[in-house]
Amino acid sequence: MPAPTESAAVNGIVAAAPPPETAEVGADATAPRNTRLGNCRWVICALLFFATTINYVDRQVLSILEKDLRSSIGWNQLEYGHIVLAFQAAYAIGLLMAGRLMDKLGTKIGYTLAIVLWSVAAMCHAFARSALGFAMARLALGLGEGGNFPAAIKTTAEWFPKKERALATGIFNAGTNIGAIVAPLTVPWIALTYGWQWAFIMTGLFGFIWVGFWLSFYRRPEQHPRISKEELAHIQSDPADPPVKIAWLSLMPHRQTWAFALGKFLTDPIWWFYLFWIPSFLRDKHGLDLSTIGPPVIAIYLIADIGSVGGGWLSSTLIRRGWSLNSGRKTAMLICALCVVPIVATPMVSGLWGAVALIGLAAAAHQGWSANLFTLASDMFPRAAVGSVVGFGGMAGAVGGMLIAEVTGRVLQFTGSYKPIFLIAGSAYLAALLLIHLLVPTVDEAKIRSDRKSGSRPFCD
Repeated sequence: MPAPTESAAVNGIVAAAPPPETAEVGADATAPRNTRLGNCRWVICALLFFATTINYVDRQVLSILEKDLRSSIGWNQLEYGHIVLAFQAAYAIGLLMAGRLMDKLGTKIGYTLAIVLWSVAAMCHAFARSALGFAMARLALGLGEGGNFPAAIKTTAEWFPKKERALATGIFNAGTNIGAIVAPLTVPWIALTYGWQWAFIMTGLFGFIWVGFWLSFYRRPEQHPRISKEELAHIQSDPADPPVKIAWLSLMPHRQTWAFALGKFLTDPIWWFYLFWIPSFLRDKHGLDLSTIGPPVIAIYLIADIGSVGGGWLSSTLIRRGWSLNSGRKTAMLICALCVVPIVATPMVSGLWGAVALIGLAAAAHQGWSANLFTLASDMFPRAAVGSVVGFGGMAGAVGGMLIAEVTGRVLQFTGSYKPIFLIAGSAYLAALLLIHLLVPTVDEAKIRSDRKSGSRPFCD
């Protein structure tokens, strides 16, 4: 369900120009110390950033318009929960299918297919006229959007050595916050000026523009015409993965797979709650309308952007300074988990901006957590398996999202109180980190050995 400055990351500039000191780390030992590695991998990171931004713009449109559509279409909180549930169910299936699809087709073709599907689905919302119609559009959107993170994490594993992956993941993952900022900046204006249908159509067009850039620029590192031999050596500085074809089911017995999946299952639903219910929470509790919801939502996701880059930066910095992979990743995740806890007080806060500050802190902590959790997948599995593992874990997170959608819809419909949901949000990350540590006391790579019959044989370590 990532040491450039935060402001640069927010503007997407950092992806094209990494810091000089980062460019030297892990360079080919035969190259002169002052050799610049090149920026090709950071251009790839920028493309991942913009794809993730578009992904979140498209899924955020509905939550911004929900209260208005509730009046015009006529659904209630329980039916809206079912619409969200439809997206989550399809997203779970999409993640599971997409992970394997990316490992089979490669990210160039796989990513293209995913973003075309979700862009078409986003535009189809404009033609829905009932809760069922929106649920069908959300089903298609979820199937397509499920391809984003398996493709992005697999691309990061192909284009970055382990010492830079958390940073790169944090940068592209910051696109989730930028998308959640762009949406409230643009959607209310489009809806008020041209009608809500055009909000879905115009935002859906962004994906087709991205596809043009992706197809023209993306290649694997060893095939890219613009990469320098020094940058290629830097990217390939980790030990080579064993040349095996990995069967999907062979990943299931490994404790590393379940550590990642349980982490996603427990914490992804909290992010879904932020995306789909925080705009409605602010409008219901603090009296905002479509013309005033923008600034508070933008503030939340600007704060979250700092957490996305900062969380990945923290673990990467600790590791560069000599901390083990295990202690660096888990220390950063513990700090993020603790920063979420204060959100339990949000329903009791009377002031709008006090509530925004608590939600923003928790959203930033989630993004820092997410950058490190995604990076754990590439730490613990060979590149050939990363897409499948991320897809499986993402499916687990989406199943958790289905549960939180149903629970939230029922709690709000029958009690009108957000307190139980915020309590769950505040405790989920510490519980997830405990389970991850119990399953993987030391972060190490799953031992997957080749087998002539199945292509791989699990060695449950």
